[in-house]
Amino acid sequence: MFSVTQVGSWPRSPQLLAGLREKRMKRMSEQQFNELADNEIRRCVQLQLDAGVDIVVDGELRRDNFYSFIAEKVEGTQLMSLAEMLETVEDKAAFEEMLQTLDAPAYAIRNPTCVGKLRRRASLAAEDLRFIRTLTGKPVKTTLPGPYLLTRAMWVTSYSSGAYGDKPVMADDVVSILREELEELVDAGAEFVQFDEPVLTEVVHSGDDKRRTFM
Repeated sequence: MFSVTQVGSWPRSPQLLAGLREKRMKRMSEQQFNELADNEIRRCVQLQLDAGVDIVVDGELRRDNFYSFIAEKVEGTQLMSLAEMLETVEDKAAFEEMLQTLDAPAYAIRNPTCVGKLRRRASLAAEDLRFIRTLTGKPVKTTLPGPYLLTRAMWVTSYSSGAYGDKPVMADDVVSILREELEELVDAGAEFVQFDEPVLTEVVHSGDDKRRTFM
């Protein structure tokens, strides 16, 4: 009666975590990293098939986290750690309070910050979809960060206002990028596309839609 699927990313092995770090430091080529990630995704998919899930995912195993990966795909972004952003955020006191509540050090969380006009330079997830298609004939779900999350996380006034002036103007380009990606995914045969908006839970429960958030 109910379709079974995975929600959220899969745990990354020590080898894959090392590969992500080496690729970020430019000590591992894209091809070498993809060979490593391909093997991890094959294992992830096979475990799902063995368990009998109805809608298969790739576990987001190529991604550093579920939205920072777009810095590699979108022009006008710069990947920055939260520690690097401390002196430039709009409300430093509130930002420091937020850092105290995180369960990871600020230098370990990287955020794709808008530093110029945003434009999709490569598919965000279409190539991932095409690869997983070679592993199963079952329906596949592709996940993407949602427009509200990206707009709140990517806007840092001191870096972003020069290109856009105001956050809603940047949001228009964020939506356009995601729309382009959705159209490509549909053309590639995606049955399910999931836009993740975890920040909305904070808005609902806290009533604060202005506070700086990185999810």
